Amino acid sequence: MKERVILHSDVNNFFASVECANSPELFDKPVAVTGNPEKRNGIILAKNEIAKKFGVKTGQVIGEAKALCPGLVCLPPHYQLYEEISGKLHQLYLEYTNFVEPLGLDECWLDVTDSLKYLKKTGVEIADELRSRIQENFNFTVSVGVSFSKIFAKLGSDMRKPNFTTCIPKDKFKEMTYPLPLDSIVGIGRRLEKKFASIDVKTIGDFVALEDSFLQNLMGITGLRLKQDLLGERDDPVADYYSLPPPKSIGNGTTTLKDIVSREEVKKVIYFLAEKISYRMIKHKVLAGSISITLKNKDLKTYHTSKKISPTNKIEELAKYALELADKIWKYNYPIRAIRVKGSSFTSADVVQLSVFDKPKSEISQAVKTINDKYGKIELASDMSAFLNKSSHPQE
Repeated sequence: MKERVILHSDVNNFFASVECANSPELFDKPVAVTGNPEKRNGIILAKNEIAKKFGVKTGQVIGEAKALCPGLVCLPPHYQLYEEISGKLHQLYLEYTNFVEPLGLDECWLDVTDSLKYLKKTGVEIADELRSRIQENFNFTVSVGVSFSKIFAKLGSDMRKPNFTTCIPKDKFKEMTYPLPLDSIVGIGRRLEKKFASIDVKTIGDFVALEDSFLQNLMGITGLRLKQDLLGERDDPVADYYSLPPPKSIGNGTTTLKDIVSREEVKKVIYFLAEKISYRMIKHKVLAGSISITLKNKDLKTYHTSKKISPTNKIEELAKYALELADKIWKYNYPIRAIRVKGSSFTSADVVQLSVFDKPKSEISQAVKTINDKYGKIELASDMSAFLNKSSHPQE
């Protein structure tokens, strides 16, 4: 069987990089994409390399970040712009192969195995060419991993940042990756990492040395498949971009550096998560008939609930339903460390021509998406204050 050549391209600091590319005067400044930048208690959603050197971290409260970096430029997120740039990157990748599989907005796998012959290039040469073209055309950088499988291509893109190509060949994958910490792997979250650390399993090499029966008891079939991937034994193909199935659910979550202790903080996080999933639902032309929320406390204990809802993809409605669920499972009597909101049970949404001038405010997000797709990007400030002021709680 022919050895595959898989690339994993990962935009460095995607949200912040797009903002700087859109406003070149910011290139030499520390920049962060945040919650409401007018309030010091919003959180850092993304930061550029300059801000990172000051110690600014994703999930940090803006006030703390500015204490570390007084010159930090805080910008609101522009999800429509990020989706637009992501789509343009996909089109560039499709010039090399139709086997392009996105992982979020800023990452993609490419299987270029069958393209090597007609391109007359190696996988590393294609990766270097991609990095050069993206920097020239988009004014930001990507890191690219090159390997024989998806999991090692991704590990390669994570190993050296920003703006590097890292090749992990099949005859060296163990020596290059097995010493890496266990949390380098997608699929090993904090809860599992804590469990593994308690039995002195701290690296990828430690993980693959575990007995199959132990892994299956701990992680089910997922653990066995992950071990096969890390042993280089499983063939996980890169999907054909033009045959990607529609999503069965759309969700977003965030982990904060500090515990959330008030309902007001929960409202802010939920609103921004709802904004992100709303845009993606509109893009896929679906309405969510069910919504769920997951909360984790500082000890990584998980609280989860869901409910059926009137089908919607509107920011305010998704946020309202998610907040009702949070109120149901959290009595504001213990700290929260992570929140995730997910919409599912999709039905098709008819796309109609909308106007921001004659539609109610709750429909503006869909109107903007329609206009953006047809005519290009327009700016619309997120109005979090309206949501926060409209929301009420019987205990307040």
